Amino acid sequence: MSPAFQAPRGTHDVLPNDHLWWHVIRTIEELTALYGYGRIQTPGFEDTALFQRTSGEASDVVHKEMYTFQDRSDRSLTLRPEGTAPIARAYVEHGLAQEPQPMKAYTIAPMYRYGRPGRGRYREHWQLSLEAIGSADPAIDAEVLQFYTALLRRLGVTDYELRLNSIGDANCRPQYAAQLAEWLDAHPALVDEEVAHKRATSVLQVFDIKNEKLRAELEAAPKIGESLCDACREHFDAVRSLLDAYGVAYVLDPTLVRGLDYYTRTTFEFVGPDENVNSTICGGGRYDGLVKEVGGGDVPGIGFGAGLERLLLAVEREGVAPEPRGLDVFVAFESPELREGVLPTIAQWRAAGRSVDTDYAGRSMKGQLTQAQRRNAATIIIARSDGTYEVRKRGTEDRYIDDLADV
Repeated sequence: MSPAFQAPRGTHDVLPNDHLWWHVIRTIEELTALYGYGRIQTPGFEDTALFQRTSGEASDVVHKEMYTFQDRSDRSLTLRPEGTAPIARAYVEHGLAQEPQPMKAYTIAPMYRYGRPGRGRYREHWQLSLEAIGSADPAIDAEVLQFYTALLRRLGVTDYELRLNSIGDANCRPQYAAQLAEWLDAHPALVDEEVAHKRATSVLQVFDIKNEKLRAELEAAPKIGESLCDACREHFDAVRSLLDAYGVAYVLDPTLVRGLDYYTRTTFEFVGPDENVNSTICGGGRYDGLVKEVGGGDVPGIGFGAGLERLLLAVEREGVAPEPRGLDVFVAFESPELREGVLPTIAQWRAAGRSVDTDYAGRSMKGQLTQAQRRNAATIIIARSDGTYEVRKRGTEDRYIDDLADV
């Protein structure tokens, strides 16, 4: 016998009967349409330099987690670890700045990060990336945050917290970085190898360390909110006011910086009740310099990445169990030779938008009816050898017809 293969460690299959997964996907697709977001798909791998330049050498993504390889032409390529930079690259490459702004786009795609696999944590994980590129208006910040709040509400998720911060911009951040570096100099006991690496490349990233003891110690460090320039403070105040108008609850987190260098001003995380690596179910922020970093103009933007596996855990925790989508019609046959005469009608029904299926396994009549029930068919039609059709429809009496046009 040939060996039985399994999915690689840190990956998982999504099966047709994973009804909750597909329910989440459909809900995302419905909601993005209501907000005017169009779908975009970028390649599964990009030039390595795209992520090195935008994410930052201090980020865990670049420093520890990227799947990077040399192709047969000796080019350095990296499997997509996050969705925002590739979408910004596509925005520049295809001249999307000429389209109505902001460009509102989303993708549902696999991302790749090397790490220790666990519940809700995969090396290949699926992510919703939602991006609005081309507007500095704080109202679009508020809309992006309200969108994910609405998504959680539609999915029945109530146990979460939105954490919010502003990390300033190129005008006020350098002064704050100097203050933070000075504070770290005065607390050398906190500067372990990880902190030293982050400090040397992007000092704000020290707040993104995973060591909980060090994170607690950093609570005493200077906060970026105390150093915001007037423009950044006004922008953040406007975002907060608009969230209040939407009725979106949030808590201020003065140490929230996110893990990638391209973020500016608004940063946020939606955090669930898990007290582990699965606690953050969505994270993002404004990235007003990203498009310029990938070769475009001085174009602002904001967006987020939300892992689907972690979102599913949050939905499951709430006890949500959507009903599997059933068929409109299942056609059974008393004998196989009746199939040919009915297949054209099945095709017509499908063309008209009805979901229809039939037996392809040579089942007995009992087996066909069992299959129809398993497929949750609303109507079962039995083609009989005498040329008539028995119609069984939930909630009504069975009836017999001579013409399928009467169904």
